[in-house]
Amino acid sequence: MNIAAPNEGTDLSPYLPDEHGLFFIYHFTADGLRTKVPAEARWTWRSYQITDMRARKEIGAEQSLPALVREAFLSPSRGCHIDFEDDFLYGDLPDLRHDFAEARGLTHFRFAFNETTLIGARKQPLESVDKIRKLVESGARKFRSPAELIEAVMGHSLDGMAVELGKMGDTLDGIEDRIVCDAWHSERQALVDARRHLVIIHRQMATLTNLFRHLDHSHRDDLPDPINDMAARLSHRAHTLHHDGEQLQARTRLLQDELMAKLTEQSNQLLYILSVMTAVLLPMTTISGLFGMNVGGLPLVGTPLGFWAVTAISIAFAGIVYMIVRRLGRV
Repeated sequence: MNIAAPNEGTDLSPYLPDEHGLFFIYHFTADGLRTKVPAEARWTWRSYQITDMRARKEIGAEQSLPALVREAFLSPSRGCHIDFEDDFLYGDLPDLRHDFAEARGLTHFRFAFNETTLIGARKQPLESVDKIRKLVESGARKFRSPAELIEAVMGHSLDGMAVELGKMGDTLDGIEDRIVCDAWHSERQALVDARRHLVIIHRQMATLTNLFRHLDHSHRDDLPDPINDMAARLSHRAHTLHHDGEQLQARTRLLQDELMAKLTEQSNQLLYILSVMTAVLLPMTTISGLFGMNVGGLPLVGTPLGFWAVTAISIAFAGIVYMIVRRLGRV
């Protein structure tokens, strides 16, 4: 299927799909530079809005794609995956939503490519794809093959996740400083949010590491050398980030344990104070209860200084009980 390239002054919008559900189409020469003359192109990159029914119809009619690849493109999202079929490497890999998106976080980039064609699809604007698109349009970087471009997209995606991990590290540093300085009373929710964000990124890194390992084990003999090398480099970077994520998760668990220890210590101190107050007030409560009975024969009833005598006795007993409790507490 041939899709007409846009004219020189009417480039497709990178954010609004056209009547084919297509965001953009770029042609590349053998030198890796963009050309607007399709006849000069060695390979082509097309990007679709995967939720657009027009795009799904175009992809479904793409006869150059193997049936399994078309099925993977059009099936509901089943999480990250990567595989090789009939000279096409295809998959669904994580990327960061663009900064201007309402909810910043992770979403997926769906792709399939061989030596002459790269087809990409996504739901929301993606940060890494948009960065590579700008490099292509400016001519700041050459992409001699689809494998180089996919490696660049995934490299930017991993860089973005590394930045997110770095921000989380800075956040944990601040939380740790406040916990050490006993200014931790408002840090409990911040630590929970940080750990939740880390779990999401770490899970994606673990998935990527396993995917590239699966690709290496299952298709090592089938993959062309450039794709093998690309997979090895991306696998190494994903494994490194996975290790960094594990270290940050270990830090969050340690900080949560330390925070819980401080909460437990604070609770024990409050319980100790309440226990001391209860023990100190017990003699006064007993004496006031005895003298509050409306029966005859109460002592000191007719004595002008009876109130002060009872008060002195209560304070003396309270002082004795307090000293005993303090002594028992030290022991």
